[in-house]
Amino acid sequence: MTITQWLLFIVVVQLIHFAGTWKLYQRAGRQAWEAAVPIYNAVVLMKIINRPWWYTILLFVPIVNLIMFMVVWTETARSFGFNSYKDTALVVLTCGLYLYYINYATDAPHIKERELQPKSKNGEWVSSILFAIVAATIVHTYFMQPFTIPTSSLEKTLLVGDYLFVSKFHYGARTPMTTVAAPMLHDSLIVVKSKSYLPKPQLPYFRLPGFQDIKRNDIVVFSWPVDTLINANPGQEYGSVRKPIDKKSNYVKRCVGLPGDSLSVRNGYVYINGEKNQLPDRARLQFGYTFDSKELFIQTTPRGEIIQKPTPFVSERYDISDIYISNIDRENRIYTYTTQLTEESAALLKANTNVQNLKRIPFETGQRGTRVFPNAPIHDWNVNEYGPIYIPEEGKTVAITPESLPFYKRIIEVYEGYELGYDHKVTVSGTQVYLNGAPLNEYTFKQNYYWMMGDNRNNSLDARAWGYVPETHVMGKPVMVWLSLDPNKEGNIIQRLRWDRMFTTVGGNGPLVSYRYLVLALILLYFGYSFYKSKGKKKA
Repeated sequence: MTITQWLLFIVVVQLIHFAGTWKLYQRAGRQAWEAAVPIYNAVVLMKIINRPWWYTILLFVPIVNLIMFMVVWTETARSFGFNSYKDTALVVLTCGLYLYYINYATDAPHIKERELQPKSKNGEWVSSILFAIVAATIVHTYFMQPFTIPTSSLEKTLLVGDYLFVSKFHYGARTPMTTVAAPMLHDSLIVVKSKSYLPKPQLPYFRLPGFQDIKRNDIVVFSWPVDTLINANPGQEYGSVRKPIDKKSNYVKRCVGLPGDSLSVRNGYVYINGEKNQLPDRARLQFGYTFDSKELFIQTTPRGEIIQKPTPFVSERYDISDIYISNIDRENRIYTYTTQLTEESAALLKANTNVQNLKRIPFETGQRGTRVFPNAPIHDWNVNEYGPIYIPEEGKTVAITPESLPFYKRIIEVYEGYELGYDHKVTVSGTQVYLNGAPLNEYTFKQNYYWMMGDNRNNSLDARAWGYVPETHVMGKPVMVWLSLDPNKEGNIIQRLRWDRMFTTVGGNGPLVSYRYLVLALILLYFGYSFYKSKGKKKA
């Protein structure tokens, strides 16, 4: 929606509010005109319903306000004696329009000193649940959000089955752009598997101030820029659906390239401005390897059926998470395996006398890879031999030619086009590029961009496949692993727990340090204090 459309929408909402409540304001001892003044009318209404003034702020917080509107409508009706289950249902189901009936068809007086506590246990439960959802939504949106590691692109650094706390305030919380959505759900409803939001109306992009910028080699959670899925369910086909930025699938990668950098990849290693990128201690690069062996490195069922998972011994001894049989020489009973290894694990595996022909999966200079950004036949690049490529920086200008356009077309049309509310259409005629019909010879970027890659270099769908990550898509910074479950282990949750990863920090240098005992002690202290406090109240 444009600014004009939003202003018109606000005016209409204020008129609807005034028309349905001005008599109620008068019965409460206020002036009718007070129901017509934006923001001020909400502050006055909080006094009428005996609620704190700061409820007004929650009415302007996207998603949270959907719940607060229902609360305020219900509290307004109850402030005039309409507090039955039927009244509550009518005021909610009519989106507050039931107040018109109370305003015009009744003379119900204002109950100034009404009891604010619900008169039934059901009412207490509903009230508690609503405000728990409000509080959780605020924390989830602006401070800290749980996140699950779904893929092995950062394997050995972050593991599949890690559950993270992602800080929204490090880089500055991105305020919701989607105004109508189910609280705390991402893009789909859990049971019915349909969209959990309405695509319109949309608020403009805005980010609250953070206390640090993204630094090179930070692990970052972001909205996947090229996501056109209807929802995030596995197996969902690609389509032409355009999801709002804040409803795109969440990805986690390492930021190896910052705005203004020149980046290239040589033999799988990243080079920034010609110098090899130095990763932190905890980063553990993996590359694709193949090897032959007569030994079975993967699990089998009691019937002898092969399961493409490493045996517990192989997993622990060689630090292997994923391994597959890519070929079987049945005559000589030799298996060819494909796996991802660190250099240390590769050296250890090579020392095994049952292992032969251990080698990195080759990608040579000049060998064109598939699904490599910018997906145009202008460079013979692959995942191991890539670039150099320029990472756009806000305010910097680049020349636009038919040769350079594949790198920047999506930026111009999408990231700085319709996603920010602009109509940008790029076309090419001969050797001339046009933007909305006008010649385009250079372009100045409106925001910063980042280059996100996985540490699992041959098993990561990252920027090498889909390009730049706009600053508008940055979601937050992972700060702690609060739970870790091994997907390769059988059994219940307790048996699958990776205890050494519980409550460990993300990033940094040195060995992992778990704070699980400290967290457990704090939880016990909290419950102990709550129990002591409740006993004291009973004695009183």
